[in-house]
Amino acid sequence: MGSVYATPEQLAAYTGAPAPEGAERLLARVSEDIDAALLTAYYATDADGDPTEQHVVDALRDATCAQVEYQLATGDDGTGAAGVWDSVSIGPVSLSGRKAGPPAASGVDLAPRAHRALLRAGLLPGVIW
Repeated sequence: MGSVYATPEQLAAYTGAPAPEGAERLLARVSEDIDAALLTAYYATDADGDPTEQHVVDALRDATCAQVEYQLATGDDGTGAAGVWDSVSIGPVSLSGRKAGPPAASGVDLAPRAHRALLRAGLLPGVIW
């Protein structure tokens, strides 16, 4: 298993709400999605493959938290099955008529805030420094 880019405590700070049940699992799955979205990105890492520059660490943390927030808001449990359904409910939140757009080149349905965090850090594929 690869790196997990955020902790439940960081997720709670990002969203302003307590981390949901199973936050560790969600963060691990979303970190894999972030890795997939950055398949051809270039940034400095240590021997374990973890980023060494603070702006990259911060961007990966923020993108991971944004992706979890997005999945929770859309009723996605991380399996990708939520995009198949026209109506999604989770607790008191109910969404209907959601139409999945085309996936990113990586196959990841990346949250807009996650995309912006990675874009600002210059981590998206095709960015050369």
